[in-house]
Amino acid sequence: MAMVCIPPISLSQKRLKGKNGVPVAENFRLEQGTIADTIQAGQVCVRTLYLSVDPYMRCRMNEDTGSDYLLPWQLSKVADGGGIGVVEESKHDNLAKGDFVTSFNWPWQTVAILDGSLLQKLVPQLVNGHLSYFLGAAGITGLTALLGIKEKGHVAVGANQTMVVSGAAGACGSLAGQMNRNSHIILCGQISQYNKDVPYPPPLPPDIEKIQKERNITRERFLVLNYMHKQEASVLQLCQWIQEGKLKVRETIVEGLANIGAAFQSMMNGGNIGKQIVLVSK
Repeated sequence: MAMVCIPPISLSQKRLKGKNGVPVAENFRLEQGTIADTIQAGQVCVRTLYLSVDPYMRCRMNEDTGSDYLLPWQLSKVADGGGIGVVEESKHDNLAKGDFVTSFNWPWQTVAILDGSLLQKLVPQLVNGHLSYFLGAAGITGLTALLGIKEKGHVAVGANQTMVVSGAAGACGSLAGQMNRNSHIILCGQISQYNKDVPYPPPLPPDIEKIQKERNITRERFLVLNYMHKQEASVLQLCQWIQEGKLKVRETIVEGLANIGAAFQSMMNGGNIGKQIVLVSK
């Protein structure tokens, strides 16, 4: 089976200088390509439906991502991230034509041949048919919000606590719920710092550090990947809240793979409300 019209997005030949460069749409380019006519045992051919655009991807534009769990994007290679697609052809025992699947390492292209063992099968009914939710509220974003609060939030029943979310218009903050005495800060991302040449988490300014000490405010980093053993149960909980209307989901959707660079630039500048999604095909 011939597959054509695969425009991968790749980094431009000039990488952003250090961490001080502000990403723009021109850092990516659209190309036409082809894939193999046949698939091998264990593989599937998928058509891309949705791609996720996220702040952590800015770190992948550096030679050193600053994290041992993130690999940098390679120049002139297809970028990747969270994605959802539909199986068009399968030689994997557990996947069939028409199945909806997702992966954290989905290539930014319209059609792809992938290893079926690296894909997770999706059940659209769990999110009332809104497949893109599996990249946001019912995906790693929702897990970050839910587990961040449950595992690190120090939430106590009946304690009359107040929760403030910085970046509450973003993908994670819009799902989750700072500065009082004896309070606690959960640090799980600081998009405003990603273009700067500073370590993560970035050091606090002296005046803020002084307030933190005076008011006995603790500050702790949270990484959702450390809690993936709770993924299945947590995703089912998120899906239940979505079905019941208890979890309100916001998305900003841009159509067309050719516009993914502009979507990334807009997201980094705060142009999105909720999860930034690129609709590649319907």
